[in-house]
Amino acid sequence: MKIYLTRHGQTELNRRKLMQGRTDEPLNENGITQAKEARPFLEGIEFDAVYSSPLIRAIQTASILSGKPEEEIITDERIREVEFGDYELRKYNNLGPRFNAFWLFPETFPNPKTVESVESMVSRSHGFLKELETKNYKNVLVVCHGGIMRPMSGYLMDKESGLYWRPRPKNCEIRVFQSVKGQHRYINNSLRPKAQEME
Repeated sequence: MKIYLTRHGQTELNRRKLMQGRTDEPLNENGITQAKEARPFLEGIEFDAVYSSPLIRAIQTASILSGKPEEEIITDERIREVEFGDYELRKYNNLGPRFNAFWLFPETFPNPKTVESVESMVSRSHGFLKELETKNYKNVLVVCHGGIMRPMSGYLMDKESGLYWRPRPKNCEIRVFQSVKGQHRYINNSLRPKAQEME
C-alpha cells in the first residue's frame, strides 16, 4: 500500500498567523491554488480511498487533489487537528514560553494545560493508520493538518518517539510512504506546489 499523506491548503487564519486547531475555517484563494497546483503530482494515480479530517479545509483539499466530490471523501475524527485549547486563534508571536517550548520540542517539554498531549496525538493518529493498514488498498490519499501530520509521519517512519516533528509540514506538501505487512518506507516529500506558503 502506498499512503499519500498531505496537509490542507492555506486558510485565512493561516495567512494571518493565528493558531488554528479545531476552528473550522475553509481554504482561502491561495489555499485553493495550492491544492490545484499539487494535483498534477498525483496525475494518473487511482486512489482506492480518500480520507480526510472532518474539518472543511481538509475536506476541500482532499476533493481538489483527488477529483472526488466532497461527499465521497471518508472523514475520520482521529486525524482532526491538535486541540490547542486556550491558545486557539492566538498570534504565533504571542503564545508564551510554555507553549513555544512544547511546540518546538514536544519530546522534552510537557503540554500546557488545555493543549492536547503528545500521547493523545500519537494514540489517535497511530490507531487510524494501523486500521488503515488492514484495508486492501493499493493507493490511498490522507489529508490532515500540520500538527497531527507529525505523529502520523512518525508512525510511517517507524520513529521510536512516534513523532517526526521537524521540519514542519507545509501546506499541500505531499509525503509518500509505502506500507507492506507492517514494514514502512518513506519514499519522498518533494511534492510541493509553487504557491505554497510557510503556513
